[in-house]
Amino acid sequence: MLLALDTASTTASVAVYDPDRAALLGEITWEGRRRQTQNLMPQVRQLLETVGVSVDQLGALAVTTGPGSFAGVRIAISAAKGIGLGLATVPAAVGVPTLAVTAAPWLGVAAGCSPAPEVCAILAAGRGRYYWAFFAAGERLLRPGPEAHQTGSAAELADALARAGRKVWLVGEVDSSLAAAVQRCPECCVAGPVASLRRAGVLAEVASTLLSAGISDSLAGLQPLYLREP
Repeated sequence: MLLALDTASTTASVAVYDPDRAALLGEITWEGRRRQTQNLMPQVRQLLETVGVSVDQLGALAVTTGPGSFAGVRIAISAAKGIGLGLATVPAAVGVPTLAVTAAPWLGVAAGCSPAPEVCAILAAGRGRYYWAFFAAGERLLRPGPEAHQTGSAAELADALARAGRKVWLVGEVDSSLAAAVQRCPECCVAGPVASLRRAGVLAEVASTLLSAGISDSLAGLQPLYLREP
């Protein structure tokens, strides 16, 4: 079984996934409000009890590695390392960038369009700034490195989109300020509010795909992805 943990932002989420059946067994998503440290492990315990999976059955752990809040990113990574070290058999570990999880539900849909748009996943960074990264439609192995991530203001993102001159879907945390800034980019389409919800069930599916392709990390190798100083 695979346990997925996401505390990279104020929305926190945990999920249990069965890779053998490609089935999501259960998921809890909640508004963390800076209480991820207090709430994470009780939610994991509740979820495991609900789906009838014991800790000893966990063979893989997945976490979002960032970008995100400085403390939030570290909480899930630290919890995964603690859980993994406490098991009799060291589980497989997979770190997935936060924006890859944001983009993942839209990539298959985009691939079915003609012409297929790119997907730009966005995460609010606070103080009027954003993180973003571009993903090709239909992409399955989602592990963009730091060089593929960008950070800046709404105007800077709008400028980047205008210069690109290509069809792009904007998904994730697109607030009113950002939506207004990108209106001058006629090729851009802003997805609805549901696109802003990042779920550990999606993280689990992405991690399972990566594991099937032979892509994994060691527990010690799980590291936060930070794009700016705290």
